[in-house]
Amino acid sequence: MINTAFPVEYQPQLKKAYLNQKKLFPEFGDQKPFLKWAGGKSQMANDIKKFVPPSFNKYIEPFIGGGAIYFSLNHSKSIISDLNEELIITYKQVKENVFELIQILEGYKNTEDFYYKTRALDTSRLSNLERAARLIYLNKTCFNGLFRVNKKGDFNVPFGKKNGPFLNKETLLSASIYLQQTEIYHSDYKDVLQNHAQEGDFIFLDPPYQPVGKYSDFKRYTKEFFYEKDQIELACVFKDLVAKGCFVILTNSEHPLILELYKDFQLEIIQTKRLISSNPNTRTGVDLMVIGGL
Repeated sequence: MINTAFPVEYQPQLKKAYLNQKKLFPEFGDQKPFLKWAGGKSQMANDIKKFVPPSFNKYIEPFIGGGAIYFSLNHSKSIISDLNEELIITYKQVKENVFELIQILEGYKNTEDFYYKTRALDTSRLSNLERAARLIYLNKTCFNGLFRVNKKGDFNVPFGKKNGPFLNKETLLSASIYLQQTEIYHSDYKDVLQNHAQEGDFIFLDPPYQPVGKYSDFKRYTKEFFYEKDQIELACVFKDLVAKGCFVILTNSEHPLILELYKDFQLEIIQTKRLISSNPNTRTGVDLMVIGGL
């Protein structure tokens, strides 16, 4: 039910967002992610959902990113996590304090000067609500909607120079409603899976891809690195989950190492576009989908 204590000025958007979720729940929905993320799976959502089991217990996504698959599944019991602290803070604030978050964003300006002042803020001096507003604002106004940090964890993408509104209240409100039944953790994927994965759960793994070219690895968009040893360890976790009785889908690059690690499972090749590339001619790619336990 809609909480009638919610601010009056948000009632129209909230009602529409609520009705959308009520209509879709618990079937596949069309809820859009409120963030654009490098390596996001919006393009692959339909391909991935072809292999989602018709019924399962919990949904777990430990590399949440923009959450395209999480939002499209609209499952009643979900667990999401990520090692990116700023990202998880943002998800929690959208879940718990969406109205206060919107109020802060309403005071932001889509100008180059305001952008660089906001980008330069020391996040350690900000509240979690302010950190979440900052991330959403930068994500919506930066160049090509690309989240990227340097090795120190500092956001370093230039201003996008796009006019027009950057705040979509209905998307944030709808995401907040959706997140109410979701557990959110700032954690390593192994810990989340060890503590929560059980027989009959569906788990989607979207790790940093194994690079197949000079600029093809998405790990450069976060301060946490993912090496070959990490890919090998992840493959072991994948196999353990399948042996436990979980349904698991993993995405990665069509790299010889990845093909070898998952050679005993069903493999699907998906043609995709790389929307984060500044050069339209290079916005093509191939994604590998690994399916286990289905």
